[in-house]
Amino acid sequence: MSIYNIISVIGGLAFFLFGMNVLSSGLKKVAGDKLEGILHKMTDHPLKGLILGAIITIAMQSSSALTVMLVGLVNSGIMTLVQTVGIIMGSNIGTTLTAWILSLSGVETDNFLLSMMKPENFSPIIALIGVILIMAAREQKHKDIGNVMIGFAVLMQGMEMMSNSLSPLAEVPEFTSILTAFKNPFLGVLIGMLFTGIIQSSAASVGVLQALSLTGQISYGVAIPIIMGQNIGTCVTALLSSIGVSKNAKRVSVIHVSFNLIGTVIGLVVYLVFAWIIRLPVLDETMTPFAIAAFHSVFNVVTTLILLPFSNQLVIIAKHVIKEDGAQAAFLDERLLLSPALATSECRNKTVMVMNKSVEGYCNALAMLNEYNRDQKDNIKQLEEEVDDMVDSCNSFLIRLSEKDVSKKDSATIAEMLHDLGDMERISDYSIGISKTIKKINRDDFAHKKELCTILEPINNELTNLLTNLYTAYENVDVSAAEEVLYNSGELVSKIKKTKKSNLRSLKDGKAAAEASVYFSDYLTICRRVAEHSENIAETLCQ
Repeated sequence: MSIYNIISVIGGLAFFLFGMNVLSSGLKKVAGDKLEGILHKMTDHPLKGLILGAIITIAMQSSSALTVMLVGLVNSGIMTLVQTVGIIMGSNIGTTLTAWILSLSGVETDNFLLSMMKPENFSPIIALIGVILIMAAREQKHKDIGNVMIGFAVLMQGMEMMSNSLSPLAEVPEFTSILTAFKNPFLGVLIGMLFTGIIQSSAASVGVLQALSLTGQISYGVAIPIIMGQNIGTCVTALLSSIGVSKNAKRVSVIHVSFNLIGTVIGLVVYLVFAWIIRLPVLDETMTPFAIAAFHSVFNVVTTLILLPFSNQLVIIAKHVIKEDGAQAAFLDERLLLSPALATSECRNKTVMVMNKSVEGYCNALAMLNEYNRDQKDNIKQLEEEVDDMVDSCNSFLIRLSEKDVSKKDSATIAEMLHDLGDMERISDYSIGISKTIKKINRDDFAHKKELCTILEPINNELTNLLTNLYTAYENVDVSAAEEVLYNSGELVSKIKKTKKSNLRSLKDGKAAAEASVYFSDYLTICRRVAEHSENIAETLCQ
């Protein structure tokens, strides 16, 4: 085996990992809202989580990426720790799909139809279709499907490069002697764990093992411990992602490690019984790519079936390892960026929270018109500060999200949220301004309070109703309700302008007190601006 073969193996692995990344990214964009819907249907039942975890992993083509996302979801308070157990188990089953596809490379037949099942034969056709879709398709969804096809073809090309480059090893005596050392099951587990941990992809690690098996030198006794070790190595990514998160989020990684570690220990004990006590002859036979895929699936399914009834115990272990519940949940965890569609959806949920607090603060301020309350004013101030912090977090996250490979639909949603957040923040800011004006109106020595309150009360009621309806429309993405808000806000702005002009005429004619007119004008100006910001948000919803 020459240096060129080694370079080709490294290049093949690079192609494989890059193809996996492109495939995963494309699948997540195609899945989009479906992935979001699946996660939002989570229940506390581990069995349903198991099924959904397998589905999501198939869609993402990465159990490690899913676990990292789960860390982010728990750290953001979107999911509970118990909900993640079944999903983690299901992800270990879902990740075996890649090995089954790769196992087709070992198909040997003269039949044309059967030979076309081999990835090396059908992947060029898939690549061609993918390129045509990317170049000719008008809809972004079709282009995303093209990216999925290209990613799959590149992945398969990487596998083919590795297989061709490793085939000369069958004639190298030193390679056979190295494999003899790997017959030590503990060393095999360690090698599988380290290699998978380094490349951070169990699918790629299994793919390399399948490529090696095509040399005809990989026996069951060598491959089985390595496969078991690969399950532990895939936990490295989740462990790294748990740095700097809440204690509860760290427990997700502990559950992932515990599940794979316990499964490997059980599997290793069973293996040692068959290898050292029963001395099963099949362990010395050559293992094919198909057999590797089969064992990979059977091992993960059996491990899951054994540990599924003990889901609560895995949670208890995690809570025992990470004893104290520390930091608060993150408002928007950056790990959500692994799935732009899910991140966009969660940002939308957060903007609804911002809208709620903005409307609550301003309506609370309006409610003080007839009776100023210092405690209420402090509460309004607190709400305004919370809105400022939330808007800053949302803006920062959305800017980072916009730099990701998001769909056209999500890109438009991100732009709308960035636009709306500015209006929401201004509404919240005006709650402070209106409360200051109300404080002046409610002074003991101010003689025109009753007169002003009588005129302003109808506008107060209209604006309160407008904001309440706006929040409902925004939360439910109700276009018809938003159109009604858009119309009413325009009517209210016109009414406020007419009222201000009328007051100005009264002041000029000497029929209105100067101080009362100043307060009146300030109050109406703030209300008009809030109505205009409401109009802006409603207009975005209607687009």
